Order: sequence, then structure tokens, then C-alpha cells
Amino acid sequence: MKNQTTSDMLVLSGLSDLPSLQLPLFLVFLLVYLMTLAGNLLIIALIFTDSNLHTPMFFFLGTLACLDMGYSTVTTPRMLFDLPRQNKQISLHDCITQIYFFVGFGSSELILLAVMSFDRYVAICHPLHYIQIMRCKTCALLISGVFVGGMAYSLLHTLFLLKLTFCSSKPLQSFFCDFPQLLLASCSDTFINVLLILISNVFFGGGILTLTFCPYIIILNTIMKFKSKAMRSKAFSTCSSHLTVVLIFYISVDFNYFRPNFDYHVGENRVASVLYAVITPMLNPLIYSLRNQELKTSLKRSLMRFQRTTKATEQH
Repeated sequence: MKNQTTSDMLVLSGLSDLPSLQLPLFLVFLLVYLMTLAGNLLIIALIFTDSNLHTPMFFFLGTLACLDMGYSTVTTPRMLFDLPRQNKQISLHDCITQIYFFVGFGSSELILLAVMSFDRYVAICHPLHYIQIMRCKTCALLISGVFVGGMAYSLLHTLFLLKLTFCSSKPLQSFFCDFPQLLLASCSDTFINVLLILISNVFFGGGILTLTFCPYIIILNTIMKFKSKAMRSKAFSTCSSHLTVVLIFYISVDFNYFRPNFDYHVGENRVASVLYAVITPMLNPLIYSLRNQELKTSLKRSLMRFQRTTKATEQH
């Protein structure tokens, strides 16, 4: 440790060391980021302008779209900025700030997915009491809890990161600052940080996972009792889109955070990081747009209104 040189500047390895891939990767991920913004902004616009979508489910879906945009914006612009550059340096302050917001948005999304499971449980299993239970005040409190819980969880880990020192000779094997790679670049003893991550993942992650999937046991049992095929189809439609998003998010995050020996799987870590930090926020609006019938109907109405407005403008 005495021979280690500490520094306030860190170096990111980036996505690829091959110069020939820099421009293609830049164009691909620029397109992915623009699609992420466009898709999530479209969902927010539809929910805001269509009174038929002013329900708790779509209120939570709009919040998910906001989190996805924040989640992606924390990492992708920096990645695009670094791709053409040889020297991918980032200050320790900027690195830890990026981690705080990235983990904060990600943790908030995990909690929100659990809240959305509860919303589906109430809507399907207790439809007569849905309006009384999911009032505006209740929804506002749940969303407040989502952001407070996610940011508090991130703050806990960030405060422990601030106590570490980092070595200038150890580049981060990633295109953005993330816990596993940052801990490997530390000159300090990271035992407490690793232990905190493991304990919090068991209690926080395990608790949220239970709250997300347990309601679906009751939901599926209730749906199978529906006599109407149309009711079963509608219930499956709203649940399947949410479950698809949940599975993609959990699989990509678990693949990156719940594997040992991060330093021996650099290539796999980069692929996993791209999946959950860049690709997943783009997939969510596509999944809901393709699988949610009410959202598709709202989009069709909006397109028809746009066509009528365009024709009226041309006639004048």
C-alpha cells in the first residue's frame, strides 16, 4: 500500500479499445439514447394529455418513464462523450456523484416495480375497493416513498465510498462509475463496503423482490377464477407487460451485481452494464406500447387527432 499512488482522478476503460469501433459504437448508442428519450417522453405525453389514462396504473407508469430517462441520462451522455477520446479521465467527485444518482434511480425503480405490483393486486383482487384504496393521496405517498427510499439507499453506500482512497494505476473496467469496478480500483480495505452491499442486497433487494412477486401468486389465482375470457385476457395483458419489465430489470441487475470475481469477467461485466444501464430503459416503453392495450388505443387516438389537425391545416 505504501507504493500505491493515490489520486483524485480516475480512468474509465470505456466500451472498446479498438479505434475502428469508436464511431460505430457512438452512432449506435446515440440512436439508443434518443430512442429511450423519445419512447419515454411519448408515454409521459400520452398519460398527461389523455384523460382516459388518468388512473393510478398509468400514474406509476409515467413515473417509471421518468426514472428510466434519469437512469439512462446518468450514464449514456458521459459514455458518448468519452467514446472518441483517448484519455477517459473522470474526477473522483464526478464518479461518486454519478454512482449516487445511478444507484438512486435504479433503487427507486426497484421500489416502484413493487408498488406497481401492489397496484395490480388491488385492481384485480379487490376491484370494488380500488378507488378507495388507491386515492390520489395514497399514490402521492407511495411515489414519495419510492424516491425517498431509493435515494436514501444510494446515500448510505455513497457515504461509505467517500471514506475510501483510490489508486491512479487502477483504471475502472467499465464505461461509467459503478460499485463493483470502483471497489476494485480502491487502495483501501473494502471489506466494510462489500459487507454492506451484501447485507443491503439481502434485506433491501430480497424484501423488494418478495413484495414484487408475491402479489402475483394471488393475482394469478384470482385471474384463473374469472369466468369471462375477455376479463382474463385484459388482466393478463396489464400484468404481462409489468412482469416482462420486472424480469428484464432483475435479470440484468443480478447478472452484474451478484457474481464473484468481477476482475476475471471484464468483457461479461461490460455487456451486463450495457444491458441494464442503456438497453433496459429503451425497452420499457416498447414493451408497454406493444403489450398494453389502453396505451396502444391512446396512441391511435392521438395519431388520428394529429392527422385530422394536419388535414384541417392543409385545407385552410
